[in-house]
Amino acid sequence: MREELKLKGHLPALIRKIVAGYARTPQMNHLEGTALPDREVVIEMLHILFGIIYPGYFGEKGADRTTVEFHIGAHIERLHRLLFDQVSRAVIHECKRLNRACTFCEDNAEQVAVDFIAGLPELRDLIALDVQAAYDGDPAAKSLDEIIFSYPGMFAVTVYRIAHLLHHLGVPLIPRMMSEYAHTLTGIDIHPGAHIGRSFFIDHGTGVVIGETTVIGNNVKVYQGVTLGALSFPKDEKGNLLRGTKRHPTIEDDVTIYSGATILGGETVIGKGSVVGGNVWLTHSIDPGTKVVIEEPQLRFRNSTDAAHKKTAAKKSAKK
Repeated sequence: MREELKLKGHLPALIRKIVAGYARTPQMNHLEGTALPDREVVIEMLHILFGIIYPGYFGEKGADRTTVEFHIGAHIERLHRLLFDQVSRAVIHECKRLNRACTFCEDNAEQVAVDFIAGLPELRDLIALDVQAAYDGDPAAKSLDEIIFSYPGMFAVTVYRIAHLLHHLGVPLIPRMMSEYAHTLTGIDIHPGAHIGRSFFIDHGTGVVIGETTVIGNNVKVYQGVTLGALSFPKDEKGNLLRGTKRHPTIEDDVTIYSGATILGGETVIGKGSVVGGNVWLTHSIDPGTKVVIEEPQLRFRNSTDAAHKKTAAKKSAKK
């Protein structure tokens, strides 16, 4: 009780001090009145989409072949309402941020919502190929059910596919909010701007980073800890980062990249059918069909018995 009374006495001054700081750090507050997308609603949209993409696994558990149209119809209706609202917020905020006239923003948001929902059948077909690639690429997988329910790579790739479609439709903010949600849960960081082909599989996955301008072909397999990143960040004459340039590598079809490998640079191309071994560091292109591995390191083995023998021998030598 005494502590509470002490706080009440200082509270008005503390509040004024905190609020006064907002003027010093305008980049960290959003008080101009435009509504931003809501992170919790964006996550809710992902949950709805998982119910549409993986019916019977997520979402309504009571759906069957006779009632599935009703359940999916309800999902689509709610998704449309939420998507229109959140995209409207993101688009209007972007116009304010860039000081441009916000004309037809709500009409644009409605068109995006319709185009996104229209793209769901094709999106689902693409994700089905990723699920099959995971099963074909992992002998430990007992079933497709196991992959859909429990593979972090599958979760991250599914969210990426959703976010990439929104990114392709020109939606600001929301695609990154989605991809960072998946990053938080899985440790897999895929920028929604990356271009990834069919049948993509991330095995294990923790620590994988795929940068914004990465281009990945079909039938590519990536293990944990792989980085597809930028070699450097070019700047203009004023020292500002140049954005929109190709900074990340291109991975052609049928490539396997093992754990811990780092591949950097916008001009770096990993040729079709190549294999990049674990912990390899690459900043230049390799021809199709190339296998890149680190030379086997020299290993030293030492056990407690050897150490004890050496210690005893040293004592005997000292006595002499």
